[in-house]
Amino acid sequence: MKILVVDDHGLIRQAMHGVLKKLRRDVVVLEASDSKSAMRAVEENPDIRLILLDLTLPDRDGLSVLTDLRERHPAISVVVLSGVQEPSKFLEALDAGALGYIPKSADGDVILNALRLVLSGGIYVPPEILAHMGASRSAPQSPPQDQGLISPSQVGLTDRQMEVLALVMQGKNNKTICRALGLAEPTVKNHVAAILKALKVTNRTEAVVAVNELGWKLPKRDPSNAT
Repeated sequence: MKILVVDDHGLIRQAMHGVLKKLRRDVVVLEASDSKSAMRAVEENPDIRLILLDLTLPDRDGLSVLTDLRERHPAISVVVLSGVQEPSKFLEALDAGALGYIPKSADGDVILNALRLVLSGGIYVPPEILAHMGASRSAPQSPPQDQGLISPSQVGLTDRQMEVLALVMQGKNNKTICRALGLAEPTVKNHVAAILKALKVTNRTEAVVAVNELGWKLPKRDPSNAT
């Protein structure tokens, strides 16, 4: 499995080598110090599975690089590895298609667990950002503890909408969801609108946070069928 680390600091790239080698025995770690070398590495290695991307690159804004990667190479999972821990940056990164946001201050075990979650089809939200966002928005109200958590059926979500939500949680855009589920784009848009309404949120980012808070287990799909 090939992983590309994009960061202009050599010490960070070197440190990530040691961490990523613990992820899987067959991990091959590639490096890039700027956006140009990153895009070249992706073109030369179409089998890259995961990219760890810093947002502060010397030749280009990391968010614009993230947007390009998600548009041109949607099968590659991209996780932001950043020294900036502002919730607003996390929101921007998630909206641009990142499947996780890992602070550079995180220890090796946290990084490994976050990447395992992403590689299994989830989205990693740092606990501190999740807590901040949960406190700053109107989240779906949970019933008392003895009644358990709210279920998808309780908020009116259908099985098909749960399939759409599962792909939204993987950072897939509407066109990709259409191909994965064999649906027309207007149908997918309607499902996404219904999902947002049911979760009482206004965008996909808030939906991701809401699902994390509710602890729902979403339908598993083969990522290769959703690219």
